[in-house]
Amino acid sequence: MAQVRKHDPELVAEIAAHYEAILRLVGEDPTREGLVKTPVRAAKALLDVTSGYRTDPLAVARQAVFEHAGSRMVIVKDIEFYSLCEHHILPFFGKVSIGYIPDGKMIGLSKLARIVECFARRLQVQERLTAQVCSLLSEAMPTRGVIVACSAGHLCMKMRGVEKQDASTVTFDYNGEFETDAGLREEFMRLCGQ
Repeated sequence: MAQVRKHDPELVAEIAAHYEAILRLVGEDPTREGLVKTPVRAAKALLDVTSGYRTDPLAVARQAVFEHAGSRMVIVKDIEFYSLCEHHILPFFGKVSIGYIPDGKMIGLSKLARIVECFARRLQVQERLTAQVCSLLSEAMPTRGVIVACSAGHLCMKMRGVEKQDASTVTFDYNGEFETDAGLREEFMRLCGQ
């Protein structure tokens, strides 16, 4: 079930006023039947998709760090995300796969998805999103290495600009043993279907 978010009514009203002005500036009539409630809906939607600014990803991660005696790679793959490109404020979306080698600790699997969401729900670029997830996981608990792969489609490339419908972008970031051991990187990529 989707989470219902409460929004500060004053903030919603302030953002809605800007949306109403934008509608006028692009040649629309915000008082016509289909648009009367659009500024408020858009304001609430914007607050939802930028909720990462109001969430501390390190605190989220540290809520579920546990002792772990194993040392093999842990992978959570195909975590879907939706974000907004900071250059055009158009959506980009795709999947993130995360691998890490525990060093005495492990993290609750759902927290990996929550970390991705914390960073994705901001004005963002894919390269930074990938690096932030990798860095945060290394900060949240001891690991012998972290690797993150992100594959996404960007509406700023698909519906404007070069208009290339089939273009996708893949980014990677890694640290620790993944930096020094190409075999570990290859294993992660093979297991994630990269």
